[in-house]
Amino acid sequence: MINRAVAALVLTAAVAATPAGCHGATVGGGTTVAAVGDHPATRADVGVARRDLAALRVAAEDTGNHYRRADWPHWDQVGGGCDARENALRTQGAGVTTGAGCRITGGTWVSPYDGVTVTTPGVLDIDHAVPLAEAARSGTRGWSRAQRERYANDPAVLVAVTATSNRSKGDQDPARWLPALDHCGYVARWVTVKHRYGMTLDRAERAAITSVLNRC
Repeated sequence: MINRAVAALVLTAAVAATPAGCHGATVGGGTTVAAVGDHPATRADVGVARRDLAALRVAAEDTGNHYRRADWPHWDQVGGGCDARENALRTQGAGVTTGAGCRITGGTWVSPYDGVTVTTPGVLDIDHAVPLAEAARSGTRGWSRAQRERYANDPAVLVAVTATSNRSKGDQDPARWLPALDHCGYVARWVTVKHRYGMTLDRAERAAITSVLNRC
C-alpha cells in the first residue's frame, strides 16, 4: 500500500444505493456514501471464491518479523511509459487523461471501499488487495525477491482507493477489517489473490471470510 496525502483536494460522494436495512454513512466534508453492503459481487465471483477458499491451506499466521517493505519492490515500469501505480489509475478510472511519461492528469475514480468519487489522481492511494505485510505473514517467507516484486506489481492485486479507507485498513485481514461497501467483492478478491499466490490463511481469517460469503 502507498500513502499519498494531498491537502485541500475535494472528495465528492458517489451516488450509491443503500441496501434495505442499512443506513447512510458520512465521511469527511459531510459527503454521504452508501453504508455496508454484502451483495454487489456477481454469483460467479462468489462461486470462485468459495471454491478457492476450500483449497486454501489454514495455518497459524507467521510472525512477519522478517518483513521489510523494501524487500517488496513496487511501482515497476509496466510498459507504455507507465509504472504499476500509473497503470492502475489509468485502467481503473473513467475518462483518464495522461501527459508526458504516462503522468495521470485527470479522470474520475470511484473508491470501491467507501464509494467516494475522486477527480484528482494524486489524492488516491493504490492498495494491495492483500497487504504486503499480510502477504509476508501468509506462508511466503521463502519467496525470492523476484516473487515478491511480481506480487507487489501485479495489476490484479492493485486497487485505487481513498487514502482514508486505505489507512483504516492498514495491514489487517478480513477478521479485523472490512470496507464500508461490498463485503462480498472484497473478500472474493482477497481469497482469489491468496489462492493465486499460494498463500495461507489463519482460522479467524477463514471464519470471517466464510461468514461474509454465506451472506452473498
